[in-house]
Amino acid sequence: MKKLSFIFVVVIAAIIASCGNGTPKANLKSDVDTLSYAIGMAQTQGLKEYLSHMGVDSAYMDQFIKGLNEGANAGDDKKKTAYFMGIQIGQQISQQMMKGINYELFGEDSTQTISLKNFMAGFVSGTLEEGGLMTMEEAQATARQKQADIKKAQMEKKYGPWKQENEEFMAKIAKTEGLNKLENGVYYEVIEEGKGEIPADTSTVKVNYEGKLINDTVFDSSYKRNEPTSFRCNQVIPGWTNALTHMPVGSKWKVYIPQDQAYGDREAGQIKPFSALVFTIELLGIEKN
Repeated sequence: MKKLSFIFVVVIAAIIASCGNGTPKANLKSDVDTLSYAIGMAQTQGLKEYLSHMGVDSAYMDQFIKGLNEGANAGDDKKKTAYFMGIQIGQQISQQMMKGINYELFGEDSTQTISLKNFMAGFVSGTLEEGGLMTMEEAQATARQKQADIKKAQMEKKYGPWKQENEEFMAKIAKTEGLNKLENGVYYEVIEEGKGEIPADTSTVKVNYEGKLINDTVFDSSYKRNEPTSFRCNQVIPGWTNALTHMPVGSKWKVYIPQDQAYGDREAGQIKPFSALVFTIELLGIEKN
């Protein structure tokens, strides 16, 4: 749907302005009259679908026309302009913002919602730039943190048994003899010991790898694609960066990565939230610029 052009607004306003709050009637006495009518009609192509998309029920088109007339007849009345803009943004809050935020936080659980009353209290304080309980910077930081906390709690509720299973797996790995430990709970087993250079976190490396879940499900493999891959060491999950910056070129390791050094409470394809990951990583080389 193309955005309605400015000429659409101008023409509709010109037609309706002299017609009060009723449905405007065409009176085509001249070429300009006919042109005005034709342009007005042509510019409404797709409008009804747009209104439907915006939540306007076709059973209430008379109310849309009423609001359209009132808006057009407001002219330069700044008081009415402010009111109509408030209505428009309020509708966006109701129909879009609230629904989007609730879905992001609670998924398809329609029984849970953020507080509209408190949302509006914060929205009004922010709009007026006075009377707020926190600064804008504090509000943004708090929103990010609280959203992450609530989403994590939702994921823990949904994936609790899986999270526990993965934590028990890593606890068992930590007690396994013959494994080497890196920072942040990452463990590895040396399959082949290389003697080459060790990459920095800014190095671009070439590797072959296979990634598995703790139930041995393979979710990714460059071996299956018959093609090594290249990337910068600090552009992957933390557990990978940790391992790569300790591996000499030519090494092949089996690396055990706890969920907080992988994708945490995020879902990534076949990887469910709170998944510990097991990688076989073969460091083939460091690419020089």
